[in-house]
Amino acid sequence: MSEDDIRLSPTSYVVLGLIHLRGPSTPYELEAAVQKSVEYFWKFPHSQLYREPDRLAASGHLTVDQEPGGRRRKVFTLTSQGRSALTSWLERPVQDVFEMRDEAVLQLFFSDQLTASALVDLARREIALYQQRLDEYERIAARELPRHGQDRRMAPLRLGAKLAEAFREFWEEIAQDPPPPTRDPVDGPPGRLC
Repeated sequence: MSEDDIRLSPTSYVVLGLIHLRGPSTPYELEAAVQKSVEYFWKFPHSQLYREPDRLAASGHLTVDQEPGGRRRKVFTLTSQGRSALTSWLERPVQDVFEMRDEAVLQLFFSDQLTASALVDLARREIALYQQRLDEYERIAARELPRHGQDRRMAPLRLGAKLAEAFREFWEEIAQDPPPPTRDPVDGPPGRLC
């Protein structure tokens, strides 16, 4: 199977990229690495980390060595084809901008029937969640900055902290001065907004 026979997905590049950074890895090790790194900015079902390496090995992007006995763990290694595919992907311009999928923002959009007090409660819950995320980012920075300094792998952490700070500030504004509903909840349906 050649590179043309297989479509590489973002998960494919996560696997190729992690094996490039870590060296030979098992799917379990890839999952542990994802939980400490890319999961903060690229969520996907971890079950894919157990299927994707086999698919990439079948296409020649990885090689696989399986233990003959015991747990029969599979250890995957990047091939030159895999390294070439990773480099091509890294050099390809990204055409999309940040896609926000935030359920609390969705609730805010449809919140005309909420009281101002209920909206403030929503905002306060979001403030607490974003503060927890900021605290977590600070713990990661304290642990990793001595080892990495301000290298490229730390840049997404800085971006994550800036985004979490912006979201926290947004919800603080909503809590301090809740916007009025687009319509009075008892008056019936609003005019078309969308």
